[in-house]
Amino acid sequence: MSYQLYIANLKEITPNAAMTTDGCKSFLFHPDNTDYQQFVRDINNGVQLNDANGNAITGTELTTFISTLP
Repeated sequence: MSYQLYIANLKEITPNAAMTTDGCKSFLFHPDNTDYQQFVRDINNGVQLNDANGNAITGTELTTFISTLP
């Protein structure tokens, strides 16, 4: 499984939502959201994260992204 970011609110610059790459589930980033909680666990355990264009986020970009999560 992997995740792809997308922008749920076009007024915001940073992505604040993601979906599984198989398209089965999408969710907003909120600490109380259980799908978001699983997403954070998965990303911290090395599951692939793609940007909104489908490109893999790696290395420093991923570390920076994780540090911005609520």
